[in-house]
Amino acid sequence: MLFTPESGVPSAPPGTDKVVHFVLFAALAITARIAGARTAWLLPSLAGYAVLSELLQGALPIGRSCEALDAVVDIAGALVGWAVLRVSAASSR
Repeated sequence: MLFTPESGVPSAPPGTDKVVHFVLFAALAITARIAGARTAWLLPSLAGYAVLSELLQGALPIGRSCEALDAVVDIAGALVGWAVLRVSAASSR
């Protein structure tokens, strides 16, 4: 989804892309933790992927742009997803 050419990205109300970024990275963090990924490498890896994906969007000939705010929202989503799962696990003990 992050590397879909601009022509394949549906139009949506302003800000929708930020919601998609947030939810996508929250889901990545949650599913990775459920699969057994360790926090010590998971969060830095997702942060690196957020930055790299934005740089690639700007560099590849797909008509997309590199937005620093998207990377920030990606990282926030990963942190919130990780935190939600952690709180959920702690409350179920």
